[in-house]
Order: sequence, then C-alpha cells, then structure tokens
Amino acid sequence: MALVGPEKIASVLDITPPPHSFAELDDLVSQGLPKSALEAGVEHVCMDRDGRKQLLHRLVPEATFKRRRNRLTAAESARAERLARIFATAQYVWGSDEDARTFLHAPHSLLQGLTPLDVSLTEIGARRVEELLWRLYHGIAA
Repeated sequence: MALVGPEKIASVLDITPPPHSFAELDDLVSQGLPKSALEAGVEHVCMDRDGRKQLLHRLVPEATFKRRRNRLTAAESARAERLARIFATAQYVWGSDEDARTFLHAPHSLLQGLTPLDVSLTEIGARRVEELLWRLYHGIAA
C-alpha cells in the first residue's frame, strides 16, 4: 500500500512549516496540534457550515473544543491527523478536492453502506478506508 507523505497531510491541516518525515509529524501530533489545524482539516472535508460544525464536534465535543485555548491534546490531534490523512489519500486517488469529498460522503457497499468518513472516525476504520482507496487507485477489484 502506498502512503501519502507527511507534507501532504500537513497541508490539509495548514501546518507550517510542514514536517518532512512521519517522525516529525508524529512529534507534532504528540505535542498537540493547534486548534486551527483541526478546523482546517474539517474545512477541507466539509463544504457547508453545518457539516463542518457537526464533524468538528464528532471529533472533539463542542464544550471541550471551546475549553481548549490554543492546542489540542495528543488524542485529539491524532483524530485531526487521521482525518487529514484520509482526505489527502482520497484527494490523491481521485485527483481533486471535490471528488475526494464526494467519495468521503457517499455510502459505499464495501463499508456496509456507511460513508468512508463515518468509518474513518476510528483508526482501524481509517485503515479500511485507506485500503479501499488504494485498491481503487490500483484498479484492484474492490
């Protein structure tokens, strides 16, 4: 399975300067990403305001997000990274932001009729979605 690089994941999160290795990205996530990184990732995935708000609060509860001053916890940062990784992979496979969003929000039969976005809210689910994306990319019967 191919991997989308840490620079691409960081670009979805608007992290500057971007990490140049997964070790650097892991360090940033462990230290806690800025709240703005999660907001940027959600903005890439959802176009409408209500969808962005709903997704943001599925990843970090509203009251908790409001209490955070500038940084997310490591666990919350990991959720933000996972969202960005799935979006960056879908973007790579489909070749456009719009097609990536369409894929993430459409129910898929190989995901028991759930949307890839819903499935990817857990790490094991994200791996399932990534595997599906790479199978599609390589033309392997999904």
